[in-house]
Amino acid sequence: MSKVWFVTGSSRGFGRAFVESALERGDKVAATARDTSTLSDLVDKYGGAVLPLQLDVTDRDEVFAAVKQAHDTFGRLDVVINNAGYGLFGTVEEITERQLRDQLETNLFGVLHVTQAVLPILREQGSGHIIQISTIGGIAAFPMLGGYHASKWALEGLTESLAQEVAGFGIKVTLVEPGGFDTDWAGSSATFADALPEYQPIREAMAARRKDNASPKPVGFGSAILKIVDAENPPLRVFFGEQPTQIAPHIYEQRLDQWAEWAPVSREAEGK
Repeated sequence: MSKVWFVTGSSRGFGRAFVESALERGDKVAATARDTSTLSDLVDKYGGAVLPLQLDVTDRDEVFAAVKQAHDTFGRLDVVINNAGYGLFGTVEEITERQLRDQLETNLFGVLHVTQAVLPILREQGSGHIIQISTIGGIAAFPMLGGYHASKWALEGLTESLAQEVAGFGIKVTLVEPGGFDTDWAGSSATFADALPEYQPIREAMAARRKDNASPKPVGFGSAILKIVDAENPPLRVFFGEQPTQIAPHIYEQRLDQWAEWAPVSREAEGK
């Protein structure tokens, strides 16, 4: 039986890949974007199987209206992908309060709005799969991305609690954690803080690292997401790309070693 999808940030990048893969196999998709004209070619090709919805995920009322329209149109929701988001670049000293608040409004509160809007529908159905597009930056941190990491680390914690809360309703939850891919995430959709000269060496080091590690295109994202949504027991967390599989073990080894090194202080805090 075909599935009904609700996907935010569908105009390009990961979201576009998800939508196209779902439509190509005969599923139906409510595809959201700030500018629905970017979805016109999909409407021409797939007709009524795709419902283009103009949506700014930071507008809670707009989110609830879009979810209702999708449900009214297709009669159910099976897969909900929170993909809308962008990158904020700058050191912690450089980013403004407004920039950080805007980052959280989209990357965290936008997800909250969609999740809260779909949950009554999924609970009544007794089924559904919520997929949050996180990043390797949701469990690791790098210079120049503190604000972005703040949004994704918060998303990870929110989602892990969510998964435990809704399992009894038959609702599945997955965090997709991609590595670096060749999308517009660091391009025109990104926000950049005003640079302070004191941090120029860090900026240059990060630029050199990106140059030495070319990002692949997300050509397999569509087929990969289908494996996740069709799994009887999907994972809570899954990496997309090889980069996270190389980064994560090193990070966790460092954390375990440091916790062990300072274990006497941990016990001292209990008076032992």
